[in-house]
Amino acid sequence: MPHITSAARTAIIGEPEVVERRAEEAARGRLEADITTSPTWLHLKGAVSTLRTLQTQDGSIQNADDHADARTLVSQITADLLRFHEVFPHDADYLAAAAADFERWAADGFGIPDFLDSLEAFQPQLNRVDGLRHLVVFPMYTQNGSTDRLVEAVLVEVIWPEFVAELEAGDYSNKLFVPIRFLDFTAGYDTNSAVLFPETIAMRAIPTFTWGAIFADREAARFRRVVRAASEITKLELPAEALRLLDDQRLTEETFVMWDLIHDRTHMRGDLPFDPFMIKQRMPFFLYSLEELRCDLTAYREAVKLERSVPELVEGGASAGSATAIREHAKLVQYAVLFDRIFRFAISGTRVRNYDGLGGQLLFAWLHQHHVLHWTDTQLTLDWDEVPEAVIALGHEIEELYWRSIDRPKTAHWLAAYDLVATTLTPHPASNWARRALPLDGPPKGYTDAVLDDEFPLSMFYEALSKKMAGVIESTAGITARD
Repeated sequence: MPHITSAARTAIIGEPEVVERRAEEAARGRLEADITTSPTWLHLKGAVSTLRTLQTQDGSIQNADDHADARTLVSQITADLLRFHEVFPHDADYLAAAAADFERWAADGFGIPDFLDSLEAFQPQLNRVDGLRHLVVFPMYTQNGSTDRLVEAVLVEVIWPEFVAELEAGDYSNKLFVPIRFLDFTAGYDTNSAVLFPETIAMRAIPTFTWGAIFADREAARFRRVVRAASEITKLELPAEALRLLDDQRLTEETFVMWDLIHDRTHMRGDLPFDPFMIKQRMPFFLYSLEELRCDLTAYREAVKLERSVPELVEGGASAGSATAIREHAKLVQYAVLFDRIFRFAISGTRVRNYDGLGGQLLFAWLHQHHVLHWTDTQLTLDWDEVPEAVIALGHEIEELYWRSIDRPKTAHWLAAYDLVATTLTPHPASNWARRALPLDGPPKGYTDAVLDDEFPLSMFYEALSKKMAGVIESTAGITARD
């Protein structure tokens, strides 16, 4: 929308309603043009940030003395939400529902918030358009960020390049997947959280979830920072294509979108002996490691296949330009999966049941023991031509475990999964699992309780690397494409 200067506004002659309408159009144009610095967004963000200080962990405001201030803040928030109607017409129903949920929460005395109505009105998966923006305001916890269910306000932008749209419309359908980038956010996202999931939102009932959003810009930015540092420390000579990822944020974002698209849909596909998302199941953490690693290795395998199948893509209806982009990004996905897993996942987070960390350790050790990754003379090298076959072989091991476990009792599956990991990684010397000193005649809970917090400790290689990388890893909290 064109920007109307102050001189132009003073030249408008006509009925008062015409002047008012054009002034509103000019204000809306300014809001759309630079939304993160607009007074409306800054006012809303400030009100949300202040409201958060009054909430307790479950999202309620228990101190009655704070209710008057909270009502004032809620009035500001609802007014600001409604001001975004014309800026984001695709979200008009959601913005109205969110305002209503805030008003009801205040009217009911600020108990545990319930934003089910606005959650059901927010349907970003129905309009995946590259560059489309959303304002998202909910009481929620932020995965890998905060367990407090406080109000968050986030401005996001959809990442949906043409080649991803063609992949999703073909063999990689995933109607729930919404890749996004940060524009601005409140404190709950100034953390390691890189997802926006509906299940984290405060609500009275659990609906059928219809979308899940992943911040590809944060994934890409922290990948670039961590891998650059790790490759320098280990003296790994990166291939020219991999170096492109470290130098180009937008390219890396698109690469992560392709990876996430395939990873996310894999949770629902394959010979699955259990609920793929393991919702409300309390199981040993290494089972989560294998599930997340299975999905990543599936993305890797599919990327290898796509890299080699450009003619088939064109025959299947993909444009020549998209087919070329798919092939290019497919190669980059392989580097992204490999380096993110062995450099960032393995040494990020605590050593308390760190399932992503364990998956990274497993991949590194598997490649080392299959003689395609070498740590010799304090330098890391890989036999690049042999890496794909070795990575795919680990994926096949996990798939074989799943296929066989369909016929196994739960605890037998757990034991087989442990053995798969322990064949490559060394368990803690005090492990009851390794000695099979388990309550084999008891309920599954006893098995889970017997898992050590750090059942598979870091190797000497990773202990040394983590000390040198600790500051770099910590610096990625809250990172975005602008950092």
